[in-house]
Amino acid sequence: MDYQNLLYNLKGLTPEEFSFLQRIMEGMTPEQAQRFVMFYSGKRQSPTDILLFTLIGFFGVAGIQRFMTRQIGMGILYFFTGGLCLIGTIVDAINHKSLAMEFNQQAAIECAQMVKMIPYQ
Repeated sequence: MDYQNLLYNLKGLTPEEFSFLQRIMEGMTPEQAQRFVMFYSGKRQSPTDILLFTLIGFFGVAGIQRFMTRQIGMGILYFFTGGLCLIGTIVDAINHKSLAMEFNQQAAIECAQMVKMIPYQ
């Protein structure tokens, strides 16, 4: 079944993320696909948001981007070391797309597992 219309509503979707989500959604019923997209849209992080919060680390609180991606230990480390003396913050600013993609892939897997466990009504 074609779920592309559901995925087009997700803001800032990259081609890699789009193809990953299509693979995950294979075999889902239309109801499951709708629930999946609803859950996933609430969890996913935009690469632009990751970059924005990384840049805040240069001028304020370092490590917010790590908290957003559920890397609590790294977030605490960045917070107390000033983004590892700004080197880690610079690396995260450069790699913001891969940080977002890794987080979004994990979130998509979790959402797919959750949707497949919810019984139909």
